[in-house]
Amino acid sequence: MSTTSLPAPDRSPRLREALLAAAFTADGLLDLLGAPAYAALARSETVPALRATRGDSPLDTLVRLFLLQHPVPYERARAALPLAECVEDGWVTHTAGEVRATVDVRPYGGPEGQDWYIVSDLGCAVGGAGGIGSGEEGVVLGVGGASTTLAGITVRTPVASALDVGTGSGIQALHASQHATRVTATDLNPRALDFTRLTLALSGVAPADLRQGSLYEPVGTETYDLIVSNPPFVISPGARLTYRDGGMGGDDLCRTLVQQAGDRLNEGGYAHFLANWQHIEGEEWQTRLSSWVPHGCDAWIVQREVQDVTQYAELWLRDSGDHRTDPAEYAARYDAWLDEFEARKTKGVGFGWVTLRKSAAAAAGNPSVVIEEWPHAVEQPLGPAVQAHFVRQDYLREQDDAALLAGHFTLAAEVVQEQVGLPGAEDPEHVVLRQNRGMRRATKVDAVGAGFAGVCDGTLPAGRILDAIAQLMNEDPVLLRDRTPQAIRLLVEEGFLEPVPSTS
Repeated sequence: MSTTSLPAPDRSPRLREALLAAAFTADGLLDLLGAPAYAALARSETVPALRATRGDSPLDTLVRLFLLQHPVPYERARAALPLAECVEDGWVTHTAGEVRATVDVRPYGGPEGQDWYIVSDLGCAVGGAGGIGSGEEGVVLGVGGASTTLAGITVRTPVASALDVGTGSGIQALHASQHATRVTATDLNPRALDFTRLTLALSGVAPADLRQGSLYEPVGTETYDLIVSNPPFVISPGARLTYRDGGMGGDDLCRTLVQQAGDRLNEGGYAHFLANWQHIEGEEWQTRLSSWVPHGCDAWIVQREVQDVTQYAELWLRDSGDHRTDPAEYAARYDAWLDEFEARKTKGVGFGWVTLRKSAAAAAGNPSVVIEEWPHAVEQPLGPAVQAHFVRQDYLREQDDAALLAGHFTLAAEVVQEQVGLPGAEDPEHVVLRQNRGMRRATKVDAVGAGFAGVCDGTLPAGRILDAIAQLMNEDPVLLRDRTPQAIRLLVEEGFLEPVPSTS
């Protein structure tokens, strides 16, 4: 698979017109297949989609050809495609009255309803789900959950320049093309750059500056306003599979990628990464990750999941299809993974997001570094919430307690209060504030915190509100003012309260 030549992108606009005319789009697929079969495709289950495409419409034909990778009759393919051009350019082959796809072409809906297409190797469209075809070196995967997660957490403000490190089939470069004047995409695998070229051309967007090489080597000392990377972060013995295995010891590839980003970011620029990191015996994982943050950058690192070493090894051995090989060979590979973890004193592996922002305050020695664990569901796209997090950090960095009490706040949108306690009890055991947007956090507050948040509408300064609460609760207002700022800081940091900009 990795040695076959790829289609020529020159006449992609003609193919794109045919795909759109047949409604071979994300919405068109959902209408044709129905929700259950559409969802099954994301799990690499094709039987429901095969049943739904037994008709002879151009859309049925294109789904079977490009998504399900089944041969279709010549006349049906000719009715759906500019077939002579597609054969000549290498998108399909024609043999014995049947037409077969040479690549996977998958409709992908852009954030503003754009009709895009992700081009990848056959059998590798869903991030290697089930290990289908992903055990071969050099293959290029399509869109998986990690790809869409990274796209969703990325801050999407207009920028002059964006860099996609390890572009793969080009989904991050595709997103960046909508808000960056110049997009550079790199990959160690030259085949991945060819697929990115096809993805961008078939999606009807401007081409990117494509460069071959590892990590930041292809861009030298150039700097960017945005850096994104879904790197080959899997911690494995060796680097058998370029598309997923880091090739450095342990989590060194992810650490290097993050640490060297600081020198490639412009002031105010963001860098977003997906990463794995080791949980080492006798070391706090938060301490390990704090050492990754480059000088001059603020950071927000969120651990989304932790697996013990056996779970981790099994996950990735299945991803590459090793569980389908000879049992003795599978056992040997499994043993090699456990040997690697034992040698590094690794007891588990964490997965999550790393976001950096270059800031003057961090450069001056006052960085904001937040490292936390949040395995719960979040709202996607999360990019606006990520940007708001750093704005709040800027605000809190500049406010001492006196300034905080003089500030005005509003309760964030869609925050609700839950009272927890025994049925029939006169007073709740505790009160929980819960967000229905962004990170969808929940935090426990006391009666003062609940009362304070409930009346924050931006009209009164925080100190005046606390004085009123003290009077209602028969508390000393001075003591209440002294002990409450830390609680206010936490509510602001986690996004429950939003500072009202000063009008002075």
